[in-house]
Amino acid sequence: MAGVGAGRAGRPVVLFGAFDRHNFGDLLFPHLAAAMLLPPGEAAHVIPYLEARPAVRRAWVRRTIGAGSAVPFLAPRALLPPGSRVLYHAVGGVDLPHCAAALRSQAAARLAEADLVTVRDSRTLAWAQAAGVDARLAPDGALLAARLFGPRIRRHALRGELARLREAVPGGYLSVQFAAEAGDDASLDALAAVLRRVASATGLGIALFRAGMAPWHDELSALHRLALRLAGLRVRVFEGAGLWDICALIASSRGYFGSSLHGRILAMAFALPRVGLEPGSARRPGKHASFARTWEPAPLDRVADIDAAGDALLAALGEAPALRSRTARRLAAECARGYAALSAAA
Repeated sequence: MAGVGAGRAGRPVVLFGAFDRHNFGDLLFPHLAAAMLLPPGEAAHVIPYLEARPAVRRAWVRRTIGAGSAVPFLAPRALLPPGSRVLYHAVGGVDLPHCAAALRSQAAARLAEADLVTVRDSRTLAWAQAAGVDARLAPDGALLAARLFGPRIRRHALRGELARLREAVPGGYLSVQFAAEAGDDASLDALAAVLRRVASATGLGIALFRAGMAPWHDELSALHRLALRLAGLRVRVFEGAGLWDICALIASSRGYFGSSLHGRILAMAFALPRVGLEPGSARRPGKHASFARTWEPAPLDRVADIDAAGDALLAALGEAPALRSRTARRLAAECARGYAALSAAA
């Protein structure tokens, strides 16, 4: 998404983000939602068309932003009016060290041009600094969700599909999400075993939901296939996929288990038990593990593959809430300081 507002001395502020996909993290950035680069009706047709046609997609990017860059959302300073300031805040890039050399080089060059660069995890910071970028750490803005939007989220939980779900599981539920890559039969069988164990030990219901409808994000059909494997439990497939639907579902739960990083971050903001689902994280930490280990103290920084998830969930759900609450307050304050620095640099 791209939005325009008024900055210091009346200078226009242009905000760039992933406007071309339905993803919980992108939806959580409300300041980026001022205007679509394409009208919504057109975007609904263009997105799946371009997803299946890489060459056409590259040409579309060139036409839309005037560049053929491998990193199109890192705007070249030359494209902007003289005197513009370029700021990158709390960006993630844990996979950059494993990308093609040309892409890494372009990313480093664009970031080095910026007036301010903050990144959201220590692995991205290490790469940026090694590439000659003057960067520092700042937590993701979604950590302010409870402070900024808590009343709205709580009101949203009182109506519609979520209100009916809460009535169906009065003892509380675990909010569960997983990406399409875990939708094969073997993974679903393993997830079902984990969730049966947790439900049996805690008495919690299970709420399965999507954190995004972009291609290869989450699949509703996979949620229903997992629900069939959980027959006999209090399980519900939550079909709402709007921003406030997802926020309210997670915030009203007794804990979060999923592969969506921003699902975890919202759980952090509301001081909920959480376990990230990230296959292979023990061998090579991805964005989920990297973020958790940067900002959360042990043992709150739990990220596991499916096989280890049962133990991790039971440990998280059994902990006293004091450390989670202190961590939520500390990170919200840190996040607010990051935005103050961003505002001062604008």
